[in-house]
Amino acid sequence: MGGFLKNNNIQRRLSIKDDLLNSSLISATVLAKKYNVSRQTIVGDIALLRAKGEPITATVNGYKYQLRNSRYHGLIVCQHTIGETRLELETIVNLGGEIEDVIVDHNLYGQIVGSLGIATLQDINDFMSRAENGNHHLLSSLTQGVHLHNIICNNESEFSEIKQALAKINLLYQD
Repeated sequence: MGGFLKNNNIQRRLSIKDDLLNSSLISATVLAKKYNVSRQTIVGDIALLRAKGEPITATVNGYKYQLRNSRYHGLIVCQHTIGETRLELETIVNLGGEIEDVIVDHNLYGQIVGSLGIATLQDINDFMSRAENGNHHLLSSLTQGVHLHNIICNNESEFSEIKQALAKINLLYQD
């Protein structure tokens, strides 16, 4: 009987991997319903897949299979107030960028990374709703607003345009 359950677990993980490869984003709740298991079981399945080297990223809206593509990847350093967060995110997205993550350098823990995967105005609305309506603090609140973002966009020129726009509205960190 134990072998039967183990085979079911392995098959479910393979199916989850296929689901991730065939969708842009999928939540643990949706996967839990699909496979008739708990959300926590899915979280565990994803953790095991990641441990085996699968490039699965957790975003604010679910999981995605992170295939490296030909799009340009750049890193920016920003500093702003919590109230300017929406402006920062909208500036990046409106210029064609996707905010892959947020990174802060913490004096106790070192580098702390939070996956975001924000690519649309709806993603921004969802993120800001959770930030404003929950008892949550932005990672940048740990570092007086200083934080980094990995940005994905079409090319280096688009990335430069994003940086210039953020500098123009005083959100890009300046030495």
